[in-house]
Amino acid sequence: MKSISELTDFYYNTLFPTLENLELQRQVLVSKAIKIFTAIALLALAGIYIRWYYFDDFDMFSLIFIIAGAVISAWVYQHIIQDYRSDFKISVIKPLIEEIDTHLSYSPVSSISQTLFERSGLFQERIDHFRGNDLVQGSIASVNLQFSDLHVESDNKDAKGNSHRITVFKGLYIVAEFNKHFKSRTIILPDSAEKIFGTVLGNWFQSRSLGRDNLITLDSTAFEKAFVVYGNDPIESRYILTHSMMERLLNLKQSVAHPVSISFVDANIHIAIAYNKDLFEPTVFQSLLKYDNAMSYIHALSLAIGIVEELKLNERLWSK
Repeated sequence: MKSISELTDFYYNTLFPTLENLELQRQVLVSKAIKIFTAIALLALAGIYIRWYYFDDFDMFSLIFIIAGAVISAWVYQHIIQDYRSDFKISVIKPLIEEIDTHLSYSPVSSISQTLFERSGLFQERIDHFRGNDLVQGSIASVNLQFSDLHVESDNKDAKGNSHRITVFKGLYIVAEFNKHFKSRTIILPDSAEKIFGTVLGNWFQSRSLGRDNLITLDSTAFEKAFVVYGNDPIESRYILTHSMMERLLNLKQSVAHPVSISFVDANIHIAIAYNKDLFEPTVFQSLLKYDNAMSYIHALSLAIGIVEELKLNERLWSK
């Protein structure tokens, strides 16, 4: 796989003319957006002022003006950046992926399927809204791999009966094949209980996690502090989680600095890395030529595609 420095050189050398054109497009877009948002804000304020002037009150109609202004602004924003977003993904993200490996394909509007996501067993909440984009799939070192951004939500009601959405998962979702079919299921989750309650109480809460398989203890103190492991076959789970595999998963967790959840199901490893943003969206209110912005795309792609090499998925780990 190409190194970070090689991809950075490609981004700034080969793609630079494209980036300059997109940067001009972005600047025009920002100017247009500011004018539109200003006009919408002034109209909303005018409506509020008229209500206040004639009725001397900030009532429900005033609140409606504010909400309407926000909704219209959001709709207009998504509409005016649509072409810019599409141009960026096709002319920047796609060539970056092809530069990493020509065996990979990219679809900006597709994602990992809900069926595959649910099969992982990582998340127990009901899924009411499932969407994603930026699907990359193909083969790296003879290992089938796919990943995309996902945003998964569930409808919930509070004590007063008001409905709202809760996020089940938002971030980068990766699925890669192993050369072995698992008979059982092994779930590896961030160990928040032990951090909050300590080892003894943490293990007690973990062992009583409703809906989960049996708690599996391992002989790695560092891994136990970072993760909690559930499975329906302790022997196979320990067979999968060799010392070398646990070390690699710890290195992965430390390298991303975001919550990481992992499962081994059928012949796949599922990796869910929680982010609070879409990783491959173009910046709108910051320059595309800014170094930090360029590196964010390169690091995200290197992380996802580098999973095969990082975890040595193309090796027969079972013999170790």
